[in-house]
Amino acid sequence: MDSRNFLNKLNERYATKAMNGKSVPQESVDRIIEAAHLAPTSSGLQPFEIFVVTNQQVKSDIRKIAWDQPQVTDCSHLLVFAAWDNYTEDRINYMFDLTNDVRGFKNEGWENYRSMLLDIYPKRDAEVNFTHAAKQTYIAFMSAITQASYEGVDSTPMEGFDPDELDKILDLRSKKLRSTLILPLGYRDSEKDWLEKLPKVRKPMDTFVTNID
Repeated sequence: MDSRNFLNKLNERYATKAMNGKSVPQESVDRIIEAAHLAPTSSGLQPFEIFVVTNQQVKSDIRKIAWDQPQVTDCSHLLVFAAWDNYTEDRINYMFDLTNDVRGFKNEGWENYRSMLLDIYPKRDAEVNFTHAAKQTYIAFMSAITQASYEGVDSTPMEGFDPDELDKILDLRSKKLRSTLILPLGYRDSEKDWLEKLPKVRKPMDTFVTNID
Protein backbone atom coordinates (compact mmCIF):
# COMPACT_ATOMS: atom_id res chain seq x y z
CA MET A 1 0.00 0.00 0.00
CA ASP A 2 1.23 3.47 -0.86
CA SER A 3 1.57 5.20 2.51
CA ARG A 4 0.90 8.55 0.86
CA ASN A 5 -2.38 7.23 -0.49
CA PHE A 6 -3.31 6.04 3.00
CA LEU A 7 -2.63 9.48 4.44
CA ASN A 8 -4.52 11.09 1.59
CA LYS A 9 -7.57 8.98 2.43
CA LEU A 10 -7.37 10.01 6.08
CA ASN A 11 -7.07 13.63 5.04
CA GLU A 12 -10.00 13.39 2.60
CA ARG A 13 -12.45 11.77 4.99
CA TYR A 14 -14.57 13.90 7.29
CA ALA A 15 -17.63 13.52 9.50
CA THR A 16 -20.33 13.85 6.85
CA LYS A 17 -23.14 16.07 8.07
CA ALA A 18 -25.71 15.38 5.35
CA MET A 19 -26.32 12.21 3.35
CA ASN A 20 -28.40 11.73 0.22
CA GLY A 21 -30.00 8.36 0.99
CA LYS A 22 -28.24 6.55 -1.87
CA SER A 23 -27.63 2.86 -1.18
CA VAL A 24 -24.09 1.62 -0.55
CA PRO A 25 -23.26 -1.61 -2.44
CA GLN A 26 -23.31 -4.63 -0.15
CA GLU A 27 -19.80 -5.64 -1.18
CA SER A 28 -18.49 -2.29 0.09
CA VAL A 29 -20.36 -2.70 3.37
CA ASP A 30 -18.94 -6.22 3.71
CA ARG A 31 -15.38 -4.95 3.28
CA ILE A 32 -15.94 -2.15 5.78
CA ILE A 33 -17.19 -4.68 8.34
CA GLU A 34 -14.29 -7.00 7.54
CA ALA A 35 -11.87 -4.15 8.26
CA ALA A 36 -13.43 -3.83 11.71
CA HIS A 37 -13.32 -7.60 12.08
CA LEU A 38 -9.57 -7.62 11.39
CA ALA A 39 -8.77 -4.85 13.87
CA PRO A 40 -6.52 -5.70 16.83
CA THR A 41 -8.08 -6.18 20.25
CA SER A 42 -6.65 -6.74 23.71
CA SER A 43 -5.65 -10.41 24.11
CA GLY A 44 -7.40 -11.10 20.81
CA LEU A 45 -10.74 -11.42 22.61
CA GLN A 46 -12.79 -9.27 20.19
CA PRO A 47 -15.15 -8.29 23.03
CA PHE A 48 -17.83 -6.66 20.88
CA GLU A 49 -20.30 -7.22 18.06
CA ILE A 50 -21.55 -5.08 15.18
CA PHE A 51 -25.22 -4.66 14.28
CA VAL A 52 -26.03 -3.52 10.75
CA VAL A 53 -29.28 -1.55 10.65
CA THR A 54 -31.04 -0.98 7.32
CA ASN A 55 -34.63 -1.08 8.57
CA GLN A 56 -35.90 2.47 8.14
CA GLN A 57 -38.27 2.33 11.11
CA VAL A 58 -35.50 1.17 13.41
CA LYS A 59 -33.24 3.93 12.09
CA SER A 60 -36.04 6.43 12.77
CA ASP A 61 -36.34 5.16 16.33
CA ILE A 62 -32.59 5.53 16.80
CA ARG A 63 -32.59 9.05 15.35
CA LYS A 64 -34.99 10.11 18.10
CA ILE A 65 -32.45 9.17 20.77
CA ALA A 66 -29.45 10.44 18.76
CA TRP A 67 -30.02 14.19 18.99
CA ASP A 68 -32.18 14.02 15.84
CA GLN A 69 -29.08 13.76 13.65
CA PRO A 70 -30.34 13.29 10.08
CA GLN A 71 -27.48 11.02 8.99
CA VAL A 72 -29.00 8.27 11.13
CA THR A 73 -32.01 7.99 8.83
CA ASP A 74 -30.48 9.35 5.61
CA CYS A 75 -27.62 6.85 5.61
CA SER A 76 -27.66 3.59 3.69
CA HIS A 77 -26.43 1.36 6.52
CA LEU A 78 -26.12 2.21 10.20
CA LEU A 79 -23.45 0.25 12.05
CA VAL A 80 -23.92 -0.11 15.80
CA PHE A 81 -20.90 -1.22 17.82
CA ALA A 82 -21.84 -3.05 21.02
CA ALA A 83 -19.32 -4.20 23.63
CA TRP A 84 -19.57 -7.14 26.00
CA ASP A 85 -21.16 -6.06 29.25
CA ASN A 86 -18.65 -8.20 31.14
CA TYR A 87 -15.82 -10.70 30.72
CA THR A 88 -16.92 -14.20 31.65
CA GLU A 89 -15.15 -17.54 31.71
CA ASP A 90 -17.26 -18.74 28.80
CA ARG A 91 -16.44 -15.74 26.63
CA ILE A 92 -12.72 -15.96 27.35
CA ASN A 93 -12.59 -19.72 26.84
CA TYR A 94 -14.49 -19.46 23.56
CA MET A 95 -11.86 -17.19 22.00
CA PHE A 96 -8.93 -19.24 23.32
CA ASP A 97 -10.51 -22.48 22.13
CA LEU A 98 -11.23 -20.91 18.74
CA THR A 99 -7.59 -19.86 18.45
CA ASN A 100 -6.43 -23.39 19.22
CA ASP A 101 -8.87 -24.85 16.67
CA VAL A 102 -7.82 -22.45 13.90
CA ARG A 103 -4.10 -22.88 14.54
CA GLY A 104 -4.36 -26.62 15.06
CA PHE A 105 -2.27 -26.87 18.20
CA LYS A 106 -2.05 -25.85 21.84
CA ASN A 107 0.77 -23.73 23.17
CA GLU A 108 1.81 -23.90 26.81
CA GLY A 109 2.49 -20.19 27.03
CA TRP A 110 -0.87 -19.41 25.44
CA GLU A 111 -2.67 -21.73 27.88
CA ASN A 112 -0.86 -20.10 30.79
CA TYR A 113 -2.03 -16.74 29.49
CA ARG A 114 -5.59 -18.07 29.33
CA SER A 115 -5.34 -19.16 32.96
CA MET A 116 -4.06 -15.73 33.96
CA LEU A 117 -6.98 -13.95 32.28
CA LEU A 118 -9.47 -16.39 33.78
CA ASP A 119 -8.01 -15.67 37.19
CA ILE A 120 -8.28 -11.88 36.76
CA TYR A 121 -11.02 -10.74 34.39
CA PRO A 122 -14.15 -12.54 35.66
CA LYS A 123 -13.38 -11.40 39.21
CA ARG A 124 -13.24 -7.72 38.33
CA ASP A 125 -16.17 -5.35 38.66
CA ALA A 126 -18.48 -5.65 35.64
CA GLU A 127 -18.29 -1.92 34.91
CA VAL A 128 -14.49 -2.08 34.81
CA ASN A 129 -14.71 -4.94 32.34
CA PHE A 130 -17.29 -3.16 30.19
CA THR A 131 -15.11 -0.04 30.04
CA HIS A 132 -12.17 -2.17 28.93
CA ALA A 133 -14.27 -3.90 26.26
CA ALA A 134 -15.77 -0.63 25.09
CA LYS A 135 -12.31 0.80 24.41
CA GLN A 136 -11.67 -2.04 21.97
CA THR A 137 -14.60 -0.93 19.82
CA TYR A 138 -12.89 2.37 19.10
CA ILE A 139 -9.95 0.58 17.48
CA ALA A 140 -12.23 -1.41 15.18
CA PHE A 141 -14.32 1.71 14.57
CA MET A 142 -11.33 3.53 13.10
CA SER A 143 -10.56 0.58 10.84
CA ALA A 144 -14.13 0.70 9.54
CA ILE A 145 -13.96 4.45 8.93
CA THR A 146 -10.68 4.14 7.04
CA GLN A 147 -11.93 1.28 4.86
CA ALA A 148 -15.07 3.28 4.13
CA SER A 149 -12.86 6.05 2.77
CA TYR A 150 -11.11 3.57 0.48
CA GLU A 151 -14.52 2.37 -0.70
CA GLY A 152 -15.55 5.93 -1.55
CA VAL A 153 -18.20 5.71 1.16
CA ASP A 154 -18.86 8.59 3.52
CA SER A 155 -19.34 8.05 7.23
CA THR A 156 -20.06 9.92 10.43
CA PRO A 157 -18.53 8.78 13.75
CA MET A 158 -21.13 9.24 16.48
CA GLU A 159 -21.17 9.06 20.25
CA GLY A 160 -24.10 11.47 20.39
CA PHE A 161 -26.91 9.13 21.37
CA ASP A 162 -28.51 7.71 24.51
CA PRO A 163 -26.86 4.28 24.90
CA ASP A 164 -29.45 3.01 27.37
CA GLU A 165 -32.25 3.79 24.94
CA LEU A 166 -30.35 2.31 22.00
CA ASP A 167 -29.80 -0.83 24.03
CA LYS A 168 -33.56 -1.06 24.46
CA ILE A 169 -34.29 -0.51 20.77
CA LEU A 170 -31.95 -3.31 19.73
CA ASP A 171 -32.55 -5.44 22.84
CA LEU A 172 -28.81 -5.51 23.49
CA ARG A 173 -28.92 -6.11 27.22
CA SER A 174 -30.58 -9.51 26.70
CA LYS A 175 -27.55 -10.39 24.58
CA LYS A 176 -25.27 -9.15 27.38
CA LEU A 177 -24.08 -6.28 25.20
CA ARG A 178 -24.06 -2.50 25.55
CA SER A 179 -23.87 0.03 22.71
CA THR A 180 -20.79 2.24 22.45
CA LEU A 181 -20.67 3.87 19.01
CA ILE A 182 -22.72 4.23 15.85
CA LEU A 183 -21.47 4.74 12.30
CA PRO A 184 -23.80 5.86 9.50
CA LEU A 185 -22.51 4.82 6.06
CA GLY A 186 -23.69 6.52 2.88
CA TYR A 187 -22.94 9.30 0.43
CA ARG A 188 -22.73 13.00 1.11
CA ASP A 189 -25.38 15.48 0.04
CA SER A 190 -23.10 18.24 -1.20
CA GLU A 191 -25.89 20.81 -1.36
CA LYS A 192 -26.75 20.40 2.31
CA ASP A 193 -23.42 19.45 3.88
CA TRP A 194 -21.90 22.62 5.31
CA LEU A 195 -18.72 20.81 6.35
CA GLU A 196 -17.76 19.33 2.98
CA LYS A 197 -15.78 22.29 1.62
CA LEU A 198 -14.15 23.37 4.88
CA PRO A 199 -10.48 22.49 5.43
CA LYS A 200 -9.58 19.82 7.95
CA VAL A 201 -8.24 21.36 11.16
CA ARG A 202 -5.70 19.65 13.40
CA LYS A 203 -3.28 20.98 16.00
CA PRO A 204 0.17 21.99 14.71
CA MET A 205 2.49 18.99 14.79
CA ASP A 206 4.90 20.68 17.20
CA THR A 207 2.11 20.93 19.78
CA PHE A 208 0.95 17.38 19.09
CA VAL A 209 4.22 15.42 19.24
CA THR A 210 6.94 15.52 21.88
CA ASN A 211 10.20 13.82 20.97
CA ILE A 212 12.14 12.32 23.86
CA ASP A 213 15.64 11.59 22.54
